[in-house]
Amino acid sequence: MKKVHEDDFDYRFGDNGPKYLSKGPNIDMGVVVLKPGQDFPNHYHTTCEEAFYILEGSIDFYINDKRYRVKPGDMIQCSPGDSHYLVNESADHFKALFIKSPHIAEKDSIVLEKPVIKELKEDELGI
Repeated sequence: MKKVHEDDFDYRFGDNGPKYLSKGPNIDMGVVVLKPGQDFPNHYHTTCEEAFYILEGSIDFYINDKRYRVKPGDMIQCSPGDSHYLVNESADHFKALFIKSPHIAEKDSIVLEKPVIKELKEDELGI
């Protein structure tokens, strides 16, 4: 059994980015926060699957360079090898729960160039 509180951990970039609440033995779990105008590097995991459950705000996810706009209550699931890039182009803070599995002690992320961002029509947003 493990019990922790979010306030006991730090975000990677001070007041934003990912914040791990648990690492291993089987899964990694945490929250990610992006303020308006912030993004998180495009990357993929070689072994881990990663899922995001949106808690607050809306954001654009680029999964394998395809744009998906998400809002609270949405879930995004990335298989190993799926590139994912997050960019907050809204006026609101974004917060999501993330779960990565399996837990990998060594580095599992490969950073990529940002996807080409183009304006899409509402019916092209994957919503």
